[in-house]
Amino acid sequence: MSLRIIVTVKYVPDAAGERRFTEDNTADREDADGLLSELDEYAVEQALQIAQANEDAEVTVVTVGPDDAGDALRKALAMGADKAVHVSDDNIHGTDALGTSLILARTIERTGFDLVMSGMASTDGAMGVLPALLAERLEVAQVTLLSEVSVDGSTVRGRRDSDAASEELVARLPAVVSVTDQSGEARYPSFKGIMAAKKKPVEELGLDDLDIESERVGLAGSWSAVQAVAARPARVAGTIIKDEDEGEGAKRLAEFLAAQKFI
Repeated sequence: MSLRIIVTVKYVPDAAGERRFTEDNTADREDADGLLSELDEYAVEQALQIAQANEDAEVTVVTVGPDDAGDALRKALAMGADKAVHVSDDNIHGTDALGTSLILARTIERTGFDLVMSGMASTDGAMGVLPALLAERLEVAQVTLLSEVSVDGSTVRGRRDSDAASEELVARLPAVVSVTDQSGEARYPSFKGIMAAKKKPVEELGLDDLDIESERVGLAGSWSAVQAVAARPARVAGTIIKDEDEGEGAKRLAEFLAAQKFI
């Protein structure tokens, strides 16, 4: 029986671009350039390495988002994933992490899985809670924040590094795993991979396909909401301190840092 690997990926606004919000205080994704979340690329890379090390393995990438989110899937497919699932529905707009975990869990159950992989967090929301939420909904073990991961038969193994120690973790499949940006650089899609991605299957699903009532997701079903947003202040000129007298510049610099409570 093949090893079924699911990788959850997210289409996020380009961090280098200007971010704006709509009237309902949600991110304006139509007015911003987007891309596959960089932290999710590490999950795709590790999934591909596991697939290469295990005979008859299959990698499926899954995303939830508008039509443009298909770009994230296409990059993952160009990297080497076998197929993709795109959940898109107008009623999903404004869904929080809890609602997103419900949609993903239903999608993963429908697709079938042995191992679910994700990045440590999305680069826009940066909450980092989705892997734990998925493990709870799927009722499987979670092994998170790994800098090294492998699969041996029906077991997933990994190493979690912290400032104080490194932990060796083991779980039985099926399981949910998240990897950090220390797990290894993600490969760049080759021209051959980009062309091959155009022929790989992408399944389109909506809430009805997943038997999810619209009231459970979207802004109406969210447990959290943004109450107010404000544009970031314009950049102002910095303070220049000149050392005109010997040692005077260092003194003024220390006074400035102390006034800003930096020291």
